[in-house]
Amino acid sequence: MFVRTRKLATLLTGAAIAASTTMVAGAAPAAAAGPCGSSYTRVGVYAVHDKVDGSRTGTLEVYYSSSTGKNCALTYGYGRYANTKSWKGVIISRGDGSGEDADAGEFTYYAGPVYVSAPNQCIDVEAVVPAWNSRKLNNVHCG
Repeated sequence: MFVRTRKLATLLTGAAIAASTTMVAGAAPAAAAGPCGSSYTRVGVYAVHDKVDGSRTGTLEVYYSSSTGKNCALTYGYGRYANTKSWKGVIISRGDGSGEDADAGEFTYYAGPVYVSAPNQCIDVEAVVPAWNSRKLNNVHCG
């Protein structure tokens, strides 16, 4: 009898944990704020690669808010540069080079967010991880 009771208690505890985890995970509001703010939707993810060996060093993420007409960008480290203090940078501007916003330095998680107002225009974005590896995109995400 003790073994059955113990198994039942274990099963009930596991079910309670699973239910509470599901409730917590499912409780996130639909408009949860991302790294750029609640009205932004991710529109692009781009890998940054080492110029010498081709290994991935970072990730550039681009977001857009239709309510503000602004784009936002962040650069994350990847592999040995993820969650480690290292040089990370991000630059965003309108396709014509105006309205530039940049953030760079020794960061543990990411550089940015940086913003540019570019309704009905293309943007330029660049990620740098570490200082000598970059990924630049010109005239992208045209609105």
